[in-house]
Amino acid sequence: MELPGDGHVHSEWSWDANLGSMDATCARAVALGLPSVAFTEHVDFTPFRAGFLAEQFGSLVTDGTLAAPELDAAGYLDSVERCRSKYPELRILTGMEIGQPHLHGPELTRLLAQGNFDRLIGSLHCLLDGTEYAEPWELYPHHPADEILRAYLAEIPGMVAGSGVFEVFGHIDYPIRSWPAEAKPFEAADFEDEFRQALRALADGDRALEINTRLPLHPTILGWWREEGGRRVTFGSDAHLPEALATGLADAAALATAHGFRPDHTPGDPWLLSPRTG
Repeated sequence: MELPGDGHVHSEWSWDANLGSMDATCARAVALGLPSVAFTEHVDFTPFRAGFLAEQFGSLVTDGTLAAPELDAAGYLDSVERCRSKYPELRILTGMEIGQPHLHGPELTRLLAQGNFDRLIGSLHCLLDGTEYAEPWELYPHHPADEILRAYLAEIPGMVAGSGVFEVFGHIDYPIRSWPAEAKPFEAADFEDEFRQALRALADGDRALEINTRLPLHPTILGWWREEGGRRVTFGSDAHLPEALATGLADAAALATAHGFRPDHTPGDPWLLSPRTG
């Protein structure tokens, strides 16, 4: 099976990818035979509790809160153009991974006006905890794991209703990445109603669902996506290093194929649910 395009990749233009390299990532993509790569750099306007990230990103932390720097859109877009010239056999998409886009409409309008961006991923990285925002891994020590996942899934319909900017919802299983070892093991069936409500909102909002390979997506969730009206999927390794590019894409493509999704005609575009199985 041919690999799909990697639609969620970070380079040195993301604030948390100090060792990333757009050029080296493109070279690896060509070596692997990828048809496309999308550099969806981090756009995080929401200040959040730094937690353990303070050790690595202390210069961005004030009184325990991390405020990420804004994406240098001009520099990033220039870098993409250089790579497009150097690697003409590779389709290179511009993009952003936007945290909590429904909270930052004016900031995003200003940023998006600086150029053309092919792939806009909306991600829910943080939840409000009292008066502060925090990521799931920072919330788990203070709240039951099942409550955090339910709160995360419950926020997704509001994110869809509150922002029309993003076309792809990133890593719907994000809180499961840091699921605490002391909690009851994660079982998708325990959260079926909540997942279905979130997936239905995404489908009704005409968004694509990302199959993020940092953690293999539970096959049941992809089945629910189809049943709730989902018709498009994308793939993303979420690589922050060139050597992590395309990790897990073959398995993700096999999963999508098994559920009836097929490549579109243009490399890197979302896969579509086949009419034969839809």
